[in-house]
Amino acid sequence: MRILVTGASGMAGRNFAEHERARHHELLQPGHAQLDLLDYLRVEAFLLKERPDIVLHLAGRVGGIQANIDAPVSFLVENWDMGRNLLMAAARCGVRRVLNVGSSCMYPKDWPAALEESMLLAGPLEPTNEGYALAKISVARLASYLAREDASRLYKTVIPCNLYGRHDRFDAKSSHLVAAAILKAHRAKREGRAAIEVWGDGQARREFLFAGDFADFLWRALESFDSLPELLNVGPGTDHTVSEYYRAALAAVGCGAALAYDTTRPVGMRRKLVSVLRLEKWGWRARTTIEEGMRRTYDFFLERHGR
Repeated sequence: MRILVTGASGMAGRNFAEHERARHHELLQPGHAQLDLLDYLRVEAFLLKERPDIVLHLAGRVGGIQANIDAPVSFLVENWDMGRNLLMAAARCGVRRVLNVGSSCMYPKDWPAALEESMLLAGPLEPTNEGYALAKISVARLASYLAREDASRLYKTVIPCNLYGRHDRFDAKSSHLVAAAILKAHRAKREGRAAIEVWGDGQARREFLFAGDFADFLWRALESFDSLPELLNVGPGTDHTVSEYYRAALAAVGCGAALAYDTTRPVGMRRKLVSVLRLEKWGWRARTTIEEGMRRTYDFFLERHGR
């Protein structure tokens, strides 16, 4: 297959390209200079020139809680424009298969049970990342509408939980939970700190999928695209408290620091777990435990940032 991968330089894109299945296919991995998704005419011209068999849409403006709070307009507008331009250009250029990647923040906030695919738009969104969520919901709906209007278009959306792993972003201001925990634990060990800061009380629950497992799922999805449901959650099917992730990070780093909770900080949803019933019925299951994934993520951190 000739596969166009948007967002190829991100964590999901890099893990996808590193997968053993990649050598059997042709990957188009344009950078921003080659393909500006915010410019519709350039997107259309690129698709007409390259004629991919399938598009994997991973690109997006992403960030942690504080980044979303600080720039809600950018998270809404840029993610909507990227998805809209790509899908509309794909439809116009005759691209029959598109796999759009959403986010579990598309679901209602504080749902007490596992979030099933039918629950989109079933309740209010989490305010701290509402702009990003609205954009992702709109792009998923557009994919569905385009497929509904023309049966030859197989435009589908997968909704992964949060990702972590190789090529994660280890930055104090923009990192997600796992990368932030590893960075804090590493610095505490290096500097001999007695404690590391945790936002909130540590009891909020989160679900994280190892990026290598997500890459494995994406290859299975692309190679079995016709059988893939139109909308599908992707996750390990289990969640942990924020405190448990921090303790796992401390263990992976080999740091004995304590956890200091700052309850004045925003924490987002109290719980966010996606249902994997449809995923397991389709025949896929995540394999990497949080302990193994945390260790492999820290190994990658040391490769890139040193000790």
